[in-house]
Amino acid sequence: MPLEMLREPLTPLGLHYLLIHFDIPEMPDDRLAIGDRSFTLDELRSRERVTLPVTLECAGNGRALLGAAAPSQPWLNEAVGTAEWTGTPLAPLLRETGLDSAVEIVFEGADRGIQGGVEHAYARSLPVEEALRDDVLLAWEMNGAPLLPQHGAPLRLVVPGWYGMTHVKWLTSIRALDGAFDGWQQTDAYKIDDVPVQRIEPRALMIPPGIPEFLSRERFAEPGAHTLRGRAWSGYAPIERVEVAVDGEWRDAELEAPLGAYAWRGWSFAWEATPGEHELRCRATDASGRTQPDVAAWNHGGYSNNSVQVVRVKV
Repeated sequence: MPLEMLREPLTPLGLHYLLIHFDIPEMPDDRLAIGDRSFTLDELRSRERVTLPVTLECAGNGRALLGAAAPSQPWLNEAVGTAEWTGTPLAPLLRETGLDSAVEIVFEGADRGIQGGVEHAYARSLPVEEALRDDVLLAWEMNGAPLLPQHGAPLRLVVPGWYGMTHVKWLTSIRALDGAFDGWQQTDAYKIDDVPVQRIEPRALMIPPGIPEFLSRERFAEPGAHTLRGRAWSGYAPIERVEVAVDGEWRDAELEAPLGAYAWRGWSFAWEATPGEHELRCRATDASGRTQPDVAAWNHGGYSNNSVQVVRVKV
């Protein structure tokens, strides 16, 4: 997602970030297996319909800024987007099919490939208490339009507050386990020091002010009044504070009304730009007290890098 799109409360469909592990699969039918039962898309559509604004962020967002290279997509800060997802709540289906007494719930997609030398279909699990949350959806629409193929059509999982690897696309089956799921994407990927990556760490991003130089992308701005704008989010608790630093001096930004419990929150900051070189930073704090670090600790997978954004501008 181009950072300019932080100006939009909802990310336009063609600009929302994507990470596709294998190929976009050909979907043979529109049936979803849940335990021993099977549901058509029409049957799911006939159930309770819910629309939620949710911010999705790749667990590897910011990976390229961590220092030593990690063996995956070299994201900067743009692997994020916010959409309104429409679907039906998962919890009633789990209860109806008797899966609510499990330890974990496994979600499998139709996309298949080889990673780490292991052939497998992409699959992830949730602890049953997370899967039974009222806001976990089986979604078939994005921003009021049918899901596009690259976003998981005809059906995908949406787990508000969790990093993007959890939101399984091209969903084909949901099953219960009495123990921990040992699929490759669960046990070999998306871990920091053997601790699974789960909820989104707090982050604020700004739209870089001024204009870029073509090759270096260095920013240039005119002297005078500028309104810095951006958005902030967290998977743990609502955002309650955003701060902006100009050349190391931190001050509070103005917060907009929340878009939703698990969607980013807009903010603005008045900057009086003076001639010279300046360093702009922004950081978010959520209601649980979590705050962005200046520099996040390196990890092998390059996950959860919510280091403070730094934008250098010549005025």
